[in-house]
Amino acid sequence: MISIRTAIVEDLPTLLDFEQALIKAERPFEPTFKEGEIHYYDIKKMIEVDDVEVLVAEENEELIASGYARIMVSQPYFKFDKLAYLGFMYTRPTHRGKGVNKQIIESLFQWIKEKGIEEVRLDVFDDNIGAIKAYEKVGFKGHLLKMRMSL
Repeated sequence: MISIRTAIVEDLPTLLDFEQALIKAERPFEPTFKEGEIHYYDIKKMIEVDDVEVLVAEENEELIASGYARIMVSQPYFKFDKLAYLGFMYTRPTHRGKGVNKQIIESLFQWIKEKGIEEVRLDVFDDNIGAIKAYEKVGFKGHLLKMRMSL
């Protein structure tokens, strides 16, 4: 049975492994990453602060997935004062296709609603079709395409 819970500092070694696996999976989509080990997040701080909820999925006492929601102040031109931003969505390859990511997102949605937030956003690489499909399954829609180029 898979359970979803709030991450604790003791989960940090596994969460750091998840972060590196996520970065490895996303490297092909991002040509501007530095070589060597990089980090997206300060996971320990994220676990400790009140405006971020880091969740993990656990099965048989093994962490199998992660995700977070961060409450952010929105831009002054939006009709909402705050929004939630999702990230750190990672599921071990052996557990993909089982709806684990959906369970984490639904749990994050509950936390977001409890905070009184109605707008949720995330970023996904436009070539990451698998991730896009997973987010569409839970109701996300494409909204803005960021563009870049090197000179």
